[in-house]
Amino acid sequence: MDLLGNEEVMGLIKRAHYLKHHPVKADFKRQFFVANLFFENSTRTHKSFEVAEKKLGLDVIEFDASTSSVNKGETLYDTILTMSAIGIDVCVVRHTDEHYYQELVDSKTIQTSIINGGDGSGQHPSQSLLDLLTIYEEFGTFEGIKIMIAGDITHSRVAKSNMQMLKRLGAEIFFTGPESWYDSSFDIYGRYTQLDDVIEELDVAMLLRVQHERHDSGTSFSKTDYHTQYGLTSERYDRLKPTAIIMHPAPVNRGVEIASHLVEAPKSRIVAQMTNGVFMRMAILEAILNGKA
Repeated sequence: MDLLGNEEVMGLIKRAHYLKHHPVKADFKRQFFVANLFFENSTRTHKSFEVAEKKLGLDVIEFDASTSSVNKGETLYDTILTMSAIGIDVCVVRHTDEHYYQELVDSKTIQTSIINGGDGSGQHPSQSLLDLLTIYEEFGTFEGIKIMIAGDITHSRVAKSNMQMLKRLGAEIFFTGPESWYDSSFDIYGRYTQLDDVIEELDVAMLLRVQHERHDSGTSFSKTDYHTQYGLTSERYDRLKPTAIIMHPAPVNRGVEIASHLVEAPKSRIVAQMTNGVFMRMAILEAILNGKA
């Protein structure tokens, strides 16, 4: 995300918004091949990239990590080296290792473009961009918008990407959740507080999934305790401004981060985020492939 300037980010937001309302026929000058290499489970990111690729008329090459040479001990680098050698133009990669992409983009041999579909607890650029699109569609600006990022912040690649971009674009950021899941390094982007202290002021309540798979045993909360202390309950929902919106990158732990009946409530934009994911990923792919062309 650091490599994208504010102007480039706004360009992607506006292009994705255009693609959403003006379906376009792909007019690339040559055939392009893309592969989705997901080494962690994914529904939304994986499948929305796939839909985006097919909407753009790209040739999607099947890749299943469970049946690949990774199971014979092949490194990620050598897998991508192979993809590059056989003519894959773009690889969308999700991997458990943070910064996995660094040695790939530093390689002088690998020619395929890398799109980060999520790296461990590091970054999730395409999710951040679709979140920005969702906020922009609602408010038409980021300047002065009050946004609460709530929950499992330390382990959330979504939170890390969003806090950086939202701060740059002028939003006012608050953090909340268990103190043990917060790091003081985030203070440069916003301030840690209690949800109940600011809920009436918020324009956006951005909830995060509790990532049980990234916690040591004994560091999690019971579902009821977490929901009561840090989740969006019905009572907290009613205290939000009429114009406020709720966001969540999903999958949602219903009854934990948010009461189940609020997932599709009038203030919720969780479904809209999923829809916007396709068009933002189209814009990302289009920008990369136009550069290659």
